[in-house]
Amino acid sequence: MKILGPFVFLLLLGGLWCQNNRNAKATGKSTKKSSGIQQGDAGQSASAADVTSGSTGRTGSTSRNTGGSAESRQEGAAGTRGAGQQTDDMRLHYLTNTQVTCNDGTVAGFYLKEFRGSRRWLLFLEGGWCCYSRETCDYRYQNIPRLMSSSGWPETKRGSGILSSKAEDNPHWHNTNIVFIPYCSSDVWSGTGPAPTPPSRPRQAEYNFMGSLIIREVIKDLIPKGIKQAKVVMLSGSSAGGTGVLLNIERVASQLQQLGAEAQVRGLVDSGWFLESKQQRSPNCPETVSCSPEDAIKIGLRLWNGVVPDRCRQLFKRGEEWKCFFGHRLYSTLTSPVFIVQWLFDEEQLRVENIYIGGQSMSEEQWQYIQNLGLELKNSLRDVTAVFAPSCLSHTLITKSNWTSFQVRGTSLPRALQCWDRSLEAIRNNRTPAKGCPFHLVDSCQWPQCNPTCPTLVDKTTQQELTLLQMLVAMGLDLQRLGLDPQGDADSLVSMVRNGG
Repeated sequence: MKILGPFVFLLLLGGLWCQNNRNAKATGKSTKKSSGIQQGDAGQSASAADVTSGSTGRTGSTSRNTGGSAESRQEGAAGTRGAGQQTDDMRLHYLTNTQVTCNDGTVAGFYLKEFRGSRRWLLFLEGGWCCYSRETCDYRYQNIPRLMSSSGWPETKRGSGILSSKAEDNPHWHNTNIVFIPYCSSDVWSGTGPAPTPPSRPRQAEYNFMGSLIIREVIKDLIPKGIKQAKVVMLSGSSAGGTGVLLNIERVASQLQQLGAEAQVRGLVDSGWFLESKQQRSPNCPETVSCSPEDAIKIGLRLWNGVVPDRCRQLFKRGEEWKCFFGHRLYSTLTSPVFIVQWLFDEEQLRVENIYIGGQSMSEEQWQYIQNLGLELKNSLRDVTAVFAPSCLSHTLITKSNWTSFQVRGTSLPRALQCWDRSLEAIRNNRTPAKGCPFHLVDSCQWPQCNPTCPTLVDKTTQQELTLLQMLVAMGLDLQRLGLDPQGDADSLVSMVRNGG
């Protein structure tokens, strides 16, 4: 691989040195990604709410069952009784409308932690990519059944990050009604039921896709809980759930308005702002893991009977509705206020290009893509009113237990959300927003990990944290050609970075 120019190289070393010399490690080891696009970000979604205990859920009208043994269900139920005394837990509720289901026909549902007297609601959509064909859905069902069925869901969950009900972990949103909606529809929250197929063609997959309908039914079931009296409803989500926020926020706002609610509906999109793939692939994409995200969505939309916001759909001709799954195309058509949280070097965006940080060396073309990615994401966020974009290599942020530690230009995400909240309230009450309270925060440095609060990088194979020298080698840089000894020149390397070369 060709060596980078001296200036860019020193900037890169400076960013990596900052990462490896900060006082506190910003995050723990990242979840190991599974191969195959049908798995996608499924691994990260498990961390959105930690399971404390629970029993398996009931099943719907289906022959599929992944609930486990009777013994394990009894043990789970016993754990639930003990956990019921813990007020921080969210408790499982199945949908009243049992016709709205997960992929396998089991009844969908949600987890709720009520905060009595609060008129603020936080609804969170779980992430986990999607499946878009019989083959990818079968694989998903066999390997990640909890993302397609409610039969194994625990009775309680405990949230972290913005889902935490502890003030020290969630300073601005802990005292709200928190709703966690598990992802079990595999359709990026866009499905409205079985897609119509010609009589001569057999169904592509024997699964239900009702993501958008699940959100609608959750809202209905929250009416007796007081959501009609809400002052603010924040629809949030990570990864595929973040994209689901963009696709459904206008529909949620309309539904609440029709119910007579006066709530302001807002969106919080975490790591759901993707760019189209740069790879050249076959125009006739086979329905396998070789599909790009765009092709997967094109195929999936037909299978899911998926819907996109009307105003975005009208921008594109028939057959191009898939473009509305990309935030930079959809954002300008939304009328509800939305806050975008996005790592400038998102690991899932890199994975689409077959780039795995810490898992392999890189070609010159891959390096060039990484260098350009941050700039392209910055450009795509230019007209976004509220944004928090650290220059880090990671994926998802708002449900991390240490989400308060990440900063952009000296401001944490909880603080930025509070500033955004105050600004919206001021505008709503015909007042001038206060100055000096920022909520448009994009890192000015332009290389991966140049923000010293970035999460620690982890080797995907060993799950060990990477040192500066190990990271450089993993990125494909030949230290010996730079005149450095990988075994003994760590001090020289750090000195060079400190002194500018």
